[in-house]
Amino acid sequence: MIRFDHVAKRYGSQDALQNLNFELASGDFAFLTGHSGAGKSTLLKLVMMIERPTRGQVFVQNQNLNRLGNRHIPLIRRQVGVVFQNHQLLFDRSVFENVALPLYIAGMRGREVGRRVRASLDKVGLLAKEKSSPMTLSGGEQQRVGIARAVVNKPPVLLADEPTGNLDPELSAEIMNLFFEFNQVGVTVLIATHDISLIRTMSMRVLGLADGQLVYDGLLEDAPRSKPGSEQTDG
Repeated sequence: MIRFDHVAKRYGSQDALQNLNFELASGDFAFLTGHSGAGKSTLLKLVMMIERPTRGQVFVQNQNLNRLGNRHIPLIRRQVGVVFQNHQLLFDRSVFENVALPLYIAGMRGREVGRRVRASLDKVGLLAKEKSSPMTLSGGEQQRVGIARAVVNKPPVLLADEPTGNLDPELSAEIMNLFFEFNQVGVTVLIATHDISLIRTMSMRVLGLADGQLVYDGLLEDAPRSKPGSEQTDG
């Protein structure tokens, strides 16, 4: 689960987030929308412990992140898989090695690494590409490698920051279907996106941000056109 309790984040004199209150229960699926600079990436960084709140409390899997020291950050990050828009793959490593990286960081070695990596690649339809260089893959395939890497640790929480931003509509739908499949087996999923047309195809909860504030929480079809989640939102 993820819970924000009166969370604010300030950079210098600017408020990136203001008094955020929401909760995603275990197994929930939600989209995070809003204009460029609304605070979507900052919110995700708080969950990943890349940033810490200026005020308020952030909970992940019933753990108060405010009370955890820096030495606990790796433990939290093993519980939170992250998918990035630009993939962040290592092009001097094979697909297998890219997906295995979180396991190596966690100290795992031996046959279990191979078993988990191949299971993750099989889930995203890339088992036959394990020895390939990421440079030889299409954009959609690279994104799938990023997803396989994010879930190889079997995290209970999966975040994605604009995961379909560089993909065409057909590939975007395929990537979203993968997130839906992970959610179906109990993974909590939160996806930051401006792709409103894609969101409209999935009747899921939407959290709308504007100027660092949560201004909408509900299904997109119930949102007034002026709220974040309309075609006017971007970035």
